[in-house]
Amino acid sequence: MREMLLKACGLDWGKISPAIFGSMFQAVMNPNQRRNLGAHYTSEKNIQKVIKPLFLDDLYVEFEKKKNNQNKLKEFQEKIAKLKFLDPACGCGNFLIITYRELRDLEILVLKELNKKGQLELDINNLIKVDVNQFFGIELDEFAVRIAEVTMWLIDHQMNIKVSNEFGQYFVRLPLKKSAKIIHGNALQFNWEEIFFSQRRKGAKEFLGDVSEVNFKDAKGFHHSLFSFNFIFGNPPFVGKSYQNTEQKADINLVFKGVKNAGVLDYVCAWYLKASQYLNLPDSPLKNEDSFVKTRCAFVSTNSISQGEQVGILWQELYTKYKIKIHFAHRTFSWSNEAKGNAAVHCVIIGFGLENIDYKRLFFYENIKGEVTEIKVKNINPYLVEGNDLIILKRSKPISDIPLIKFGNQPIDGGNLIIENKEELNNFLADSSSEKYIRRYMGSHEFINNIDRWCLWLNNITPDEIRKNKKIYERIEKVKQFRLASSRKETKELALTPTKFAFISHQETDYIVIPSVSSENRKYIPIGFMPKEIITSNLCLIIPNGNLFLFGILTSEMHMTWVKYVCGRLKSDYRYSNTIVYNNYPFPENVTTKQRGKVANLAQRILDIRNKYFDSSLADLYDPLTMPNDLIEAHQNLDKAVDLCYTNQPFSSELNRIEFLFNLHEKISTPLLKCEVKKGRKK
Repeated sequence: MREMLLKACGLDWGKISPAIFGSMFQAVMNPNQRRNLGAHYTSEKNIQKVIKPLFLDDLYVEFEKKKNNQNKLKEFQEKIAKLKFLDPACGCGNFLIITYRELRDLEILVLKELNKKGQLELDINNLIKVDVNQFFGIELDEFAVRIAEVTMWLIDHQMNIKVSNEFGQYFVRLPLKKSAKIIHGNALQFNWEEIFFSQRRKGAKEFLGDVSEVNFKDAKGFHHSLFSFNFIFGNPPFVGKSYQNTEQKADINLVFKGVKNAGVLDYVCAWYLKASQYLNLPDSPLKNEDSFVKTRCAFVSTNSISQGEQVGILWQELYTKYKIKIHFAHRTFSWSNEAKGNAAVHCVIIGFGLENIDYKRLFFYENIKGEVTEIKVKNINPYLVEGNDLIILKRSKPISDIPLIKFGNQPIDGGNLIIENKEELNNFLADSSSEKYIRRYMGSHEFINNIDRWCLWLNNITPDEIRKNKKIYERIEKVKQFRLASSRKETKELALTPTKFAFISHQETDYIVIPSVSSENRKYIPIGFMPKEIITSNLCLIIPNGNLFLFGILTSEMHMTWVKYVCGRLKSDYRYSNTIVYNNYPFPENVTTKQRGKVANLAQRILDIRNKYFDSSLADLYDPLTMPNDLIEAHQNLDKAVDLCYTNQPFSSELNRIEFLFNLHEKISTPLLKCEVKKGRKK
């Protein structure tokens, strides 16, 4: 240990970024502890994706406009020296470190411009104004808090050395009188506006410093007038609803108190709501003065908050109650950093505030690992697409005139109505009376991968048949005991009918089947037709009496685009749902008989090609590397025919396609009410 320490001390650490400590800290954390905390070290590349559109780009634009005017340049320096930054889940402080470095670099450029003509009386000790006490953080892990405190001093020292080299004067801030304020505590359990002046909340243990010169009547006036945060940013914990511990679930309940269905939200959503609450603090008397601060926020998040059910719960609250507007967004990209044990997640970045700025910035990727492309748009909705601020909410019935969709059949039987393999099947078939009660049975996995499974379908079995068939009798008894052992009242009641599945949606008719979970790597979800003899599990959705036209629409690129943007995800896989995806999908209106017939014929062509490859599973047929050329061509022809059911104009991109669908959804789901004036006699 001593040898390692001596070796480390022999290294010149002068040019190594203090942000590396975040990577080191993550590397030594227990993997389980890291998951529980949702801790993910953020690389500088990803930090720049947040801070540049949030404030840094604007500051550089302002600098370029003012750099030829000495007075305005001095005012600009004063401005950046008064900015206040908060990272409410700061970890080891990487966001604060990188931001401080960028702000100091900008200040150096300001001073170089001021001194261009040699007119500046250059005493660098009096000219450097940006300091570490402009930066604030909140962090649950105490070790990370101490690292953040120290690394802020380290980056300050590095920037002081840079100033010394730039201007030829030795500059050092010793003794250390100012520091970044990093609070050890749970950011979700106290009000962020109290960071400056209160120790009343749990975890708020530090003051801003000497504020005795500030004249204020009450805390709120103090907060609004002089010490509002200008920018709130960071990378809050990535913890999905299934991985949240008891304390984290309690945090969600505390922050989202009174919000219906908030229990399904990811942990990061609580930071969005807390930030929105901060933005909506009561107006200050100084609102119209220059000192009033319009705070803006941006967070790195898992992409699940812009997909599926979470959008309706989170963003409806942010829009309706807190009047939030999205200012910029990075669409889904693959998380990467320099830390050991790199997190395998897909992220988005969302910047927001109360102002409705004229143009928003939308960053998107051709693929999740590709280069970023930026476009300016008039508005960004919660799905991170240009368009109105619509939210896709759960619906019990479709918005279009289409057949109802249902979940498949759910056994709740402890596996006793299911026959898992051929050996079990042969044991049952040894008694010839069993055959008529055995059906093929499949869920998403079996359907896509062509795996054989069977079930006991005993809806019409008679009591004497049960008594005569020992194997069936034993299985039914086990179902009954399994249900009786449940703690759920409803499951116990099902013990009265142990021969039946708990939930039955099957009709004796052919049907369309949609797997509820499918890989995101496939261009199309493998949707199919199923004969009435096969029983589908609740891991699929079914449309009884579905026709070829409906199948063609559902298996098209148009519908798949809707699925990509609207459905929830299981890890990164598509999670198809009836209430969010199918019932909200805007099917084409006013389709001609000719168009309908063409889509149906091309849909049948796809089914025929699948049958041609009868030895291949749907997983084989729809793998991007093994998908047959004739199947690709058939899907492309179907895609064109479906597009023509919507519009005569081709779609230029996927974004163009989803914007069209969102607009159509809005039109269908919220039709204009026409007022009819009845003619009649005057009274």
